[in-house]
Amino acid sequence: MTEPLDVAKLQRRLAEFAAARNWQPYHTPKNLVAALSVEASELVEIFQWLTPEESARVMDDADTAERVTDEVADVLAYLLQLCQVLGIDPLAALDAKIDRNERRFPAP
Repeated sequence: MTEPLDVAKLQRRLAEFAAARNWQPYHTPKNLVAALSVEASELVEIFQWLTPEESARVMDDADTAERVTDEVADVLAYLLQLCQVLGIDPLAALDAKIDRNERRFPAP
């Protein structure tokens, strides 16, 4: 049976993957942010010319769904690596941001 996934485990796997290939020297904050931007742009490219209705059905086509899923994974991978390099707990950062947004934009 496989262990449940969590952010720290995924970050360790990503770090081990990079270490096994001696990629750590390239995993600077600047390079990780650039890679994150490129991967996010590749995700945008899939949706770029779709209508709102087509975008809502993007996962209905198996090939497109696979592309979307892969790009989401790439974006998350680089974001998790960036957080690890900078010492940011991504879940705590998101929780704090939601708190700030709730105060900033109170529900009617």
